[in-house]
Amino acid sequence: MPVKTHQVTIVRSSDAATEFEVPAHDNQTVLDVVSWIQQYADPTLSYRFACRVGMCGSCAMTVNGVPRWTCRTHISKVLQDGAVEIGPLRNLPVVKDLTVDMDPFFDKWIAAEGVHHESRTRHDDIAPIDASDPARVEASAGIECINCAVCYAACDTVTANDSYLGPAALQRGWTLLNDAKDAGHDAILEAVSGTGGCHNCHSMGSCTALCPNELDPMSAIAGLKRETAKSFFKRRR
Repeated sequence: MPVKTHQVTIVRSSDAATEFEVPAHDNQTVLDVVSWIQQYADPTLSYRFACRVGMCGSCAMTVNGVPRWTCRTHISKVLQDGAVEIGPLRNLPVVKDLTVDMDPFFDKWIAAEGVHHESRTRHDDIAPIDASDPARVEASAGIECINCAVCYAACDTVTANDSYLGPAALQRGWTLLNDAKDAGHDAILEAVSGTGGCHNCHSMGSCTALCPNELDPMSAIAGLKRETAKSFFKRRR
């Protein structure tokens, strides 16, 4: 009896692709398929992964044109007529094959002031936090971002505008803006209101629709738009 297989196309660059026939198994993920190709068909294939259980986000790739965590994507859910196309994440430089350079992604995180600005020293008492406070609720809504860059790859604004900070960096800015323990309020507003900032967002919503952790970067960016506008008009008075 013939072994059932999947037809897998690996997109290595914009003008190069390689096809493989991969044995099909029950509960097989896209990452399982890529791993099989690297282990049994093409040991030169480069890709990135770590935990395999949806915790680290490092296995994110483009599957049939959509950015996904490949460890959490069952191949049966994405096959089209028994075939699937797998490529690197969009909007990031390709190092080799399915591996992208994440530096531009993290550089924009820093450019958005997505770093903690201390408000107390280690010698001070820890500030009490009310989990029900509206600002704390907003801050908590985005803290599960694990920097997988799925939202960044999904964003058409990033594709068209290389200076745009992107959904993850802006969501991080919004998280810290609402964090009572962070002292970077003015610095964050300045960073996210300039060239490449939140007002470049077209609110298409791909970031929110495709976030594997079900976060809502689009609403966070809308919050930044409101706060930067308020800050602008206050200064004009």
